[in-house]
Amino acid sequence: MAEADGAEDSKPRSDEAHSAFTPPPGTGPEVPDDDQPTSEFVRPPGAEPAQPEPEGSAFAAPATYSAAHSPPAYTPGQGFPVAQMKESPWQDRMRTMLRMPVDVRPVPDLVQRPSEAGPAVGRVLDLTLRIGELLLSGGEGSEDVEAAMFAVARSYGLDRCEPTVTFTMLSITHQPSLVDHPVSASRTVRRRGTDYTRLAAVFRLVADISSPETDISLEEAYRRLAEIRRNRHPYPTWVLTAAAGLLAGAASTLVGGGVLVFFAAALGAVLGDRLAWLCAGRGLPEFYQFVAAAMPPAAFGVALKLAEIENIKASAVITGGLFALLPGRALVAAVQDGLTGFYITAAARLLEVMYLFIGIIMGVLVVLYLGLQLGASPKPEEVLQITQRPLVQIAASMVLVFTFAILLQQERSTVWIVTLNGGVAWVTFGALHYAGGIPPVPSTCIAAGLVGLFGQLFSRYRFASALPYVTAAIGPLLPGSATYYGLLLIAEDRLNEGLGSLVNAAAIALAIAIGVNLGSETSRLFMRIPGAASAVKGRAAAKRTRGY
Repeated sequence: MAEADGAEDSKPRSDEAHSAFTPPPGTGPEVPDDDQPTSEFVRPPGAEPAQPEPEGSAFAAPATYSAAHSPPAYTPGQGFPVAQMKESPWQDRMRTMLRMPVDVRPVPDLVQRPSEAGPAVGRVLDLTLRIGELLLSGGEGSEDVEAAMFAVARSYGLDRCEPTVTFTMLSITHQPSLVDHPVSASRTVRRRGTDYTRLAAVFRLVADISSPETDISLEEAYRRLAEIRRNRHPYPTWVLTAAAGLLAGAASTLVGGGVLVFFAAALGAVLGDRLAWLCAGRGLPEFYQFVAAAMPPAAFGVALKLAEIENIKASAVITGGLFALLPGRALVAAVQDGLTGFYITAAARLLEVMYLFIGIIMGVLVVLYLGLQLGASPKPEEVLQITQRPLVQIAASMVLVFTFAILLQQERSTVWIVTLNGGVAWVTFGALHYAGGIPPVPSTCIAAGLVGLFGQLFSRYRFASALPYVTAAIGPLLPGSATYYGLLLIAEDRLNEGLGSLVNAAAIALAIAIGVNLGSETSRLFMRIPGAASAVKGRAAAKRTRGY
């Protein structure tokens, strides 16, 4: 009997098993259970009224009340079957629990066993923040960053944790019990960089920490995190510069350029990339780096126009350079955060996209204005006259995606998958827009939806982030032609038409971002979370708030 009682006492208890005002073990004198009321809302013995409560009293039951016909409680009697959800990826499990109120979340399973003294709260919170910092600085969406932080904290036994993510600030709060003071920690994201190889390594670390089959102590987790930080990028600098040139050349071929245009666009993009690296080394902000990177491709396009070479589409050189600069990754992350409810982070990301876009506009407009003063006579209409060459354009789109994936520092095993995904996206867009005559905005949205769908399925198959399978694949869909057409009209003092074209380019960019997010959410229809349907009726994040 003594052994049975000791085993029973060692079981973790949930909030419903004891009073909210009971001090946690070790913080005060133990009070026998007989002296505790069954609930914090029940009067202690001797406090019952001597006579029945008068009608209208706050403690009197309503006249129509019947316990047999009372509405069901929010928490089902059998509890939330989170144990049945262990078969699903950790992202789905953590999102499901993050959308629950704190008071109804299940007690965490000790996936990683703490020491005899209990979990080291300070070190667990610090590890959680460091992992979240790497994910956020790598471009991951805020919801996935919160899910990763929540998974790490719960795996090391910290209950009642609330992670919070904004554009530059990460914080997490842990409340040991309902009577203890909360413990909070925060971390600021100072630098941002694009390295999807590092992002994938962090996802593998979180997956191992969340897996009950893998034993990772805090020291081992810190060691692996330090290795991830110290690892060099998978591609050297010269490979990245060559990839930027090939990307611009492939984009110029995509919009109707020939061999000479290909090499001119590639050389302009290489010079722009080197100039941007020089500005970065001098400490200039990213806005000026984009201004500098946009000038060389525009200068090569103007030079070809001044040379007046026949059958040369000089506008394709500038368009190809724009494809290499448009911030599609940041735009997709901004719209994703907005659609998932992180409005502050979404607004900050959209503001970042706007500044980068204005930097590109300024760099191109300066060169176009100088070209007009030197006598270049561009024809804006030829920008939108794209010759249909299906096989050449499909090959160019796949080269564009391939080089874009290298620029994003992706793992070599994912480069080929995302290249195929981008090829499917361009074929879909071409079939809808060129063959079917559908306007570019809905065609782009549908093609981007396929990118998001396949990218999410690939990521779930490999238990990794979806960004490496999505970001590069949207490269061929970026509105390079519409952007250059608007800039050219503005340079010719046709302001209204130019602004209209830029608005069209913005609409296409938003269609890409919304399509990717919609495709990702659609993929959840094909992936059933075990036990989630009976645990929560519908997704709490999908409820309409009607503005309040």
